[in-house]
Order: sequence, then structure tokens, then C-alpha cells
Amino acid sequence: MQLKGEHLAAQLQRELKPVYLVHGDEPLLVIEAADAIRAAARQAGFDEREVLVADAAFNWNDLYHAAGSMSLFAGRKLIDLRLPSGKPGRDGGAALQAYCARPSPDALLLVTMTGADWREEKAAWVAAVAAAGAVVKLIAPGLGELSMWLAGRLARQQQSADAAGLGFIAERVEGNLLAAHQEVLKLEVLYPSGALSLEQIREAVLNVARYDLDGLREAMLAGDVVRLTRTIDGLQQEGEAPPLVLWAMTEEVRALAQINAGLEARQPLPELLKGARVWGARQTQMTKALQRVKGGRARAALAQAARIDRMIKGVERGDVWGEFLRLGLNIAVT
Repeated sequence: MQLKGEHLAAQLQRELKPVYLVHGDEPLLVIEAADAIRAAARQAGFDEREVLVADAAFNWNDLYHAAGSMSLFAGRKLIDLRLPSGKPGRDGGAALQAYCARPSPDALLLVTMTGADWREEKAAWVAAVAAAGAVVKLIAPGLGELSMWLAGRLARQQQSADAAGLGFIAERVEGNLLAAHQEVLKLEVLYPSGALSLEQIREAVLNVARYDLDGLREAMLAGDVVRLTRTIDGLQQEGEAPPLVLWAMTEEVRALAQINAGLEARQPLPELLKGARVWGARQTQMTKALQRVKGGRARAALAQAARIDRMIKGVERGDVWGEFLRLGLNIAVT
């Protein structure tokens, strides 16, 4: 079956297909749809998971081995197959067609890719997935639909905005769904549940300190101690909200911890960067930081961020801004 992204949640509640293909041009939507399928699979008893990255060196026999090699004590298995290039190639297409003709009853195959062209969408292997399971195509909302998309995201965090507020955000993030996602998360950090006024939205979206927060992330990942110290001091002097500063820093720390865990499991760095939602120029910054910050250090920084969160909430006593500097230095210093 062919399935639109907005219908995936309802389909997962009805039944789980043995095979899914999730694809689209917007990485954020692909990641979220794949996460929904993984969650449904776990709930349905697919306790084991194996990740396969079909790069140029991939052996397609590994797909059959994954489907056939079940742990003695585990339940069913989720096979998480990722196509970094947006296509499986001739051998991969043949392997996927063969698998879909006789899918394993004890496995669920999830195939994800971004950037596939129209020719790939018409390939025989895609038709085979549609016949055996579901092909989920995710289309990013255009400017006319973006306000409704933003309203849905706000509703998830028990917030709302009128047409003027939604339009204000939409005009500034058109063509960049990740930026739209980050603006919505920022509103959750800054304001309580309920209706948001245009004034609140304007202050959050146009807040010039947002660029300082980007600079804070960059300085921390680059190991630029002077810039890091100056930026944290500037944010404090400007009266920036501590929860927003913590959110910006924790995003980078969490990504470092997640990627390090994958590297320890010998997973390829490009796929780990995508999985942690690290794209564009930030990939270079993150790669540089990974040479300096290993797994144990990243996990310790996460624990430190959790302690700062308790300070902000008044559960623990301490100097929040001093702790921000210590957290940043723990990542920045070699």
C-alpha cells in the first residue's frame, strides 16, 4: 500500500505491516516517521533490533542473515535498513524484491532513505515493498500548509497560537522544516502551556540572542574557550533565559553522547550524524568535537546538564551561570 505521512499513525494503530519504506526530501519527517514505526514495533513485541547501513561496501546477503539470525531468548526482530544514497542499486533492488516476496514472519523490515528521485520511486523494488507492506512518502508542507503544521506541533506541547502568530513563524522558517521544529521547541522552553500571543512569539523568534546561542554551540564544539566564555557572559548580561541556554547546550551534549555510543558499537559516523539530526556545517563542527570528547566524558556532561536543570527548577542550589561555563569548558577543553 501507498501511505501518506499524515495517515501513518492511524495505520500503525490498526496493524503492523511486515515491510515499510519511509522516504522523503525532509530528514526531520523521515526520522520522525521511522521513530513512530520503531515505537509501534517495540510495543508489538519486536524486542530485538539490527541496524544495517547499505553503503557502497554493503553485502546484501546481510539482509537475509539478519532476518534468519534470531536470538534464542529474544522475541521478534526489527531490521532497520538505511539507504544513505537514496537508492539500493541493482543488487539491493533485487535483494529487496526477493525479500518482499517472502518476508520473514518473525521480522519487521524498515527501510529509510532521503533524496530519492522520481525514477527510484517507480522502481520495481519499491512496488514490491508496496505489495508486501507500506510505502510512506513524506512531503514537507509548503508555505500555505506550514501554519497548520506549526499549529499541530504546538498542540503536542499544549500550546496554541492564532493565525497571525502562526503566520509570523511560517514566513521566517519557510523552506527549513528543521528551523521550524526548533522554533516550536524554543516556545515550549520559554513559555508555559496555553495560548501564545503574537508579542510572545515575536520576542522569541526575533530574539537577537538566538544568534548568540548558535555562537555558543559553535564555540563549545570548536573548543574556542575565549569565545565560549565571552558568549556565556554576554547571554547572562542580556538576561537570556537559563532554560533556553541549557536547551542549546544540552542538544550538543546529547548528540555527542548518542554518536559516541554508536561509534563504540562500530556504526558508521555518517549515519550516526544523521541519526542525531546533525546536518550541514554542523557536521564538521561535531566531527571535530568527537575527536576531543569521548563517550564517558559526554555521558558525564549529560549528568552535569541534568544537575543544572535541577538548579534552574530550584531543586538544587548552585550558581547556574557558573555551571553553564563549567559545562561548556568540559566539552571545549582538550
